[in-house]
Amino acid sequence: MNLDKPLLMLVTSASQMGQGQQTGLWLEEFALPYRIFQDNNVPVVVASPQGGKVPIDPRSVPDDEQKEQWAQAISVLENTRPLEEIWQDGFVGVFVPGGHGAMFDMPDNAMVAGVLERTWAQGGVVSAVCHGPAALVGVRDENGEPLVRNRKVSCFTNEEEKEVGLDEVMPFLLETRLRELGAEIHNKGKFEAQAVTDGRLITGQNPPSSRVTAEAVVQALYSE
Repeated sequence: MNLDKPLLMLVTSASQMGQGQQTGLWLEEFALPYRIFQDNNVPVVVASPQGGKVPIDPRSVPDDEQKEQWAQAISVLENTRPLEEIWQDGFVGVFVPGGHGAMFDMPDNAMVAGVLERTWAQGGVVSAVCHGPAALVGVRDENGEPLVRNRKVSCFTNEEEKEVGLDEVMPFLLETRLRELGAEIHNKGKFEAQAVTDGRLITGQNPPSSRVTAEAVVQALYSE
C-alpha cells in the first residue's frame, strides 16, 4: 500500500461517564500503537471529536518508565486536531483506541461514521481496540449494511465490563451491540491479548491487545 497518505488515530474527547465518573482515553491503547506506527514509518494524524487536549482515563495513568517510553505520544495528546477539520481528508486507514470515553462520543457521531465509511470505501484499513469498536456501531459499508455484519470482530467483552464494574454505567454493552449488528465475535478469555483480522477490518479485545492489534495494522498496510 502507498503510505503517502497518513493513518488517522481517532481518540475520544469524552471525559465523563453517564453517572459523572471520570473517563477518557485508555492511554496504553494509544501510546503503544503510536510508537509501533512511528517505528514502522507509518505517518500519523491524531484527531478527536472536539480537538485539543484529550482526557486520559485516570486508571490508565502511566508509571515513570511508561512516561519516558510514551513521552512523544503523551505530548501529541495535548493538542489533537478537531475531527471536523480533517474528516474529509484521505487516509490510508483509521485506528480507534478505546477507553470508556469512546462509548459516549463515538457511536452516534456522524463525522466518526463518515471518516470510517469514507476510508473503507477508498480501500483503507479500519481498525479499533477494546472500546474503540464503539466507533463501528454506526458505520455502513458500500451496500448500506452495518460494516461489522458477517465480519469477524473482537472487542471489550461483556465479562470484562462486569469485571471492571462498569456494565451498569455503559450506555450499552459493546459485545452485545456488535452481535446485534451481525458481527461474528471472536474473543478470548478475560484480559487475554486478541487481535482479529478480517480483510481490511482489524479489531482487538482489550488493553493487552494494543500491541498485537497495531502490529496487525502495520502488516495490513504494508501487504496491500
